[in-house]
This record gives sequence, structure tokens and C-alpha cells, in this order.
Amino acid sequence: MNETLNILDKRRSVRSFLEKEITPEDAKAIKIATLRAPTAGNMTLYSVIEVTDQKEKETLATLCDDQPMIAKAPMVWIFLADMQKWVNYFQEGGSKAKGEQKNLAAWRNPGLGDLHLCLQDAIIAAQTSVIAAESLGIGSCYIGDILENFEQVKTVLNLSSYTIPACMVVFGYKKNQQEIKLTPRCLEESIFMENQYQELHLDQLEAAFSPLEKQRRATNSLPFDNTGSIADYYYFKKHTSDFMEEMNRSTAVMFDHWTKA
Repeated sequence: MNETLNILDKRRSVRSFLEKEITPEDAKAIKIATLRAPTAGNMTLYSVIEVTDQKEKETLATLCDDQPMIAKAPMVWIFLADMQKWVNYFQEGGSKAKGEQKNLAAWRNPGLGDLHLCLQDAIIAAQTSVIAAESLGIGSCYIGDILENFEQVKTVLNLSSYTIPACMVVFGYKKNQQEIKLTPRCLEESIFMENQYQELHLDQLEAAFSPLEKQRRATNSLPFDNTGSIADYYYFKKHTSDFMEEMNRSTAVMFDHWTKA
């Protein structure tokens, strides 16, 4: 196995870090690698907010489902889907006016297609940063809860009309570089499909998620005194949870913020 595949194979989310600032050299290296991530049309349809203010970290920790590790993380990056930069460039740089004067193109506001591309760019950049950090011995963890409480997050981050959070990633040096406990993943044959989507049903789903269920049962963490299934676990812990209800509400507001700007 080559070095890159080894890094990918050993990567896992890390939620506890050394109390040590990330060196400027390492931070710069991660930024440079991030900028090499694939981007639609080479437009770089994302921006990254690096949160360095401790009070802001603490506010975000509260807004993101009360997770103290966010406030303690040495480096906190929020990846934004960002079309605002191009809206400004098109308008302030004269492209919009030229289109109208020369009868070449009518102005349109960014739509859901633009949003989708921006989100793709932001997530691809985020994952590139995660792998770059991993190669330097720096652990990371995605914080999906940045999608909650959009009204407050928008204010804290001073977001414009065509900018919304795609994800948050926290980084820090790992406490134990040697300790690697990988979480199980679905079986390959249940994820990779040829030519067309193949809908999975009970027998196939039980097989697909059997590694996850086995791990949860071994740690006595399944519902109903450990007699439940992995489906029960995610149904009650996540799918019907208050935080998912808030995440869905907040995301609807977020998308409305974009489409009705």
C-alpha cells in the first residue's frame, strides 16, 4: 500500500486534541493543499472562515448542539458555499452591464444549481484539508451541526445573501499518534453499483450494515438493552431526534435565504 492510500486507510475522526497550537508552517501547508482541491470551472465557489476568536468559538460550540470540543479545538474552519464573490464580480466588474448593453445575456440570480455546485466545491475542499492535515499528524472532525440555528450562525459569521455554511471542521494534533481504532464501514458491494441505482431491501441492508451492528453490539450500545438493530440505533438516536428536526428547519431557512435574495 502506498503512502497516500495508507493515510486514507488509517484516517478517522478525532475529537480530542493536544493543547498545542497548530504551527504556522503546518497551517500554511494545509491551506495550500486545500486550494489544490477540484473546483467547478476553476471558479473556487467556496470560502473558508478560520475562527480564531475564543468567544466566537464558544458561541459556535453552543449553537452546534453544545459541543465543547469546538471551543477547545486549536483550529476551526467553516467551509462556505460562496457565490457572493461572483455576484459581486459580475456586477462590479461590468459583466452584467455588458451583457445587457450588448444584448448577450440577461441577469439571473443564483439558483439551486449554483448552490449545488458551491456546496460540492466546499465539501471537496474540506475533505482535501482533512487528508492534508492527516498527513501531518493532525486529526480532524467534521461538525455537521453547523447547519443548525442558521439565523444565529448567519449573524455570528456575517454571512451575505449567497453564502451559506457547507460544513465545519475542527483540527488539532492527536493525543496518541499510535492509537488507531478504526470504525467499521459498509460492505463494498452494498455501496458500489454498476450503471444504475439498485435499491436495497431488508436482507441486503442487514448485510450491508452488519459490520456497524456487530461493533455496536460488542460495545453494548444498541437500543432495547442491546437487542435492537443498527436501524433502531440510528432511527431513535438520529432520524427522529430533536437536533435533526432543527437541522432540517434551519437548512430550509438557509436555502430560502439563498433563493430569495
